[in-house]
Amino acid sequence: MLMLFALVGMLFMVSANDLMSLYMGMELSSLALYVLASFNRDSLKSTEAGIKYFVLGALASGLFLFGASLVYGFSGTTNFNLLAEAITSQPQASPGLLTGFVLIAVAFCFKVSAAPFHMWTPDVYEGAPTPVTAYFSIVPKIAALALLARLLCDPFHAMHAAWQQIIIVASLASMLVGAFGALGQKNIKRLLAYSSIGHVGYLLAGLATGTVSGVAAVLLYLSLYLLMSAGAFACIMMMKKNNEYVEEIYDLSGLSRTHPRMAFALALFMFSMAGIPPLAGFFGKMYIFLATLESGLFALAIIGGLASVVACFYYLKVVKVMYFDEPLPTSLDTKPSRPLILVTVLCASITLLFFLSPAPLVHYARAAAGALFN
Repeated sequence: MLMLFALVGMLFMVSANDLMSLYMGMELSSLALYVLASFNRDSLKSTEAGIKYFVLGALASGLFLFGASLVYGFSGTTNFNLLAEAITSQPQASPGLLTGFVLIAVAFCFKVSAAPFHMWTPDVYEGAPTPVTAYFSIVPKIAALALLARLLCDPFHAMHAAWQQIIIVASLASMLVGAFGALGQKNIKRLLAYSSIGHVGYLLAGLATGTVSGVAAVLLYLSLYLLMSAGAFACIMMMKKNNEYVEEIYDLSGLSRTHPRMAFALALFMFSMAGIPPLAGFFGKMYIFLATLESGLFALAIIGGLASVVACFYYLKVVKVMYFDEPLPTSLDTKPSRPLILVTVLCASITLLFFLSPAPLVHYARAAAGALFN
């Protein structure tokens, strides 16, 4: 029920055409997510995760409302279409309108866990129950980034020169924090939390272009990220000891010898997240970097490429533990559930074979991005 409430809120949020209805959808989803984070009431970590998420989420909501009130005060409307007309009619955006947009952008940086507003992500990912963490890593991120793309490319597109700087700084910070923050992690959920921060950095790089090709690259990347993240978490949820989810990276020692198919699938997702060709993750990053280069954001593309190289280290660390370390005396529980096996096989197959026919997804991403600019 809570997951459905969160999903309805996100659908309402993405389809909104007014800042007020957007806020209602955002709060409907957020309140359900706060409860989900602390769903395991007997766990101190889960309770802590819920409280941190609630406090910082409430702060983000307050910033959004303050920003929306400033936008309304200096434009006279909260409707997206009328807001776009009001901003376009002004020769130069007023300081109050810019301040309002900055506060809204900061609120969304909290929601998508972009640096430097990422501090809740590792703790919430680690403390929340593993299935809830899997939900957090995919659904709210896609909804928030889709909505941010709508805001930047529709009502606020005329302010591109102003908001581009904010998105570039958040993108660079996220890529660097995601790359270097994960290097010392021993908990696989915390590692994937920093990984998600890094992925948000690449996605923001595409949005910073403010072009159809940049937004199309973002939509393509989001589709592929959904597959990679869902597959990786499905593998983690299949790994249990004494009916408890395995969370430490070194609990996967020698997994290739005890559960070779599971180890192969997880290694595949790690390589894809690292951007190793010809896996699906490589194409996602390639289209993002091509879009940034087309827009002349050379420094952003170069730093993103270097951050991607650094990130390879911690992805490969997981593969090294599974394939080169000695197996632990206690083995994982056998008999993973069939739905998890189905999700893993489906995601792994598309991740591995995407290079054979990327054109259809690229076409649909371009069509969807073009609709935002009409």
